[in-house]
Amino acid sequence: MLKGFDNETKPLTEYETGVLLPVLISGLQTKRGKMNAVKNSYIVKMLRNKSYVISEARVRKIINHIRTHDLVCGLIATSDGYYIAETRQELQDYIESLRGREWAIREVRQSMERQILRYPSV
Repeated sequence: MLKGFDNETKPLTEYETGVLLPVLISGLQTKRGKMNAVKNSYIVKMLRNKSYVISEARVRKIINHIRTHDLVCGLIATSDGYYIAETRQELQDYIESLRGREWAIREVRQSMERQILRYPSV
């Protein structure tokens, strides 16, 4: 879990893995191509309309699980929503985008590590 984001980053529950995960996998497998992208808020709305209990943060957590466990191949996320890349190049472009964000986060962390040295020890 991430400090300050306990609920959002806690491990998946049995309900999430046993009930929601299969539903999300099934739905996301139909989202091939950017024109079929689905936004997090829409996923939550549709699931809640079917009486599932879910939040946007937990959808992100479940989708992270799907992606890191290779459960839907080529699933990417953009401002247009989640969808499956149609080409190898589309997936390569997304990988480059991830590298750029990873680098930016690393830069901020390193800056904070320098700055913490200026704070007095308590």
